[in-house]
Amino acid sequence: MSLPADILAAYRARGWMIATAESCTGGMVSAAITDIPGSSDVFERGFVTYTNDAKEQMLGVERATLAAHGAVSEEVAREMAEGALWRSNAQVAVAITGIAGPGGSDHKPEGRVCFGLAIEGELTVTETVEFGALGRAEVRKSARDHALNLLFQAAQQAPEK
Repeated sequence: MSLPADILAAYRARGWMIATAESCTGGMVSAAITDIPGSSDVFERGFVTYTNDAKEQMLGVERATLAAHGAVSEEVAREMAEGALWRSNAQVAVAITGIAGPGGSDHKPEGRVCFGLAIEGELTVTETVEFGALGRAEVRKSARDHALNLLFQAAQQAPEK
């Protein structure tokens, strides 16, 4: 079975729904999940918030957070995940913001991606992964796969309904 199918099975068993908040992946996590027939009983909604304005307007990311830390930061990933959870009927939300490339800077290099995972009633966790300058397509695929793994791990740690 594929990881998205495993995710759907695990979330069905718990009666949970998923929301996504994606920036650099542009909806790739949502697409991977919804490629599976019957995903509508688990996938609640996805937010593609590529610009800072979209992050603010759609997810409630604070302008001050963006100004202080930049869009590619764990602080923004946290607010994205929590905003997606709050603005949906999901029990779990994953967020992704990063620099797929080409480009980047010494301070925020290509391949840096920040993730947030918000679970209803629990603390939101964040992490940064340095995928490296793999090229735009590979960074985006790697970020998608990492987010799918985070969703799967979250379900594995919770009891079934």
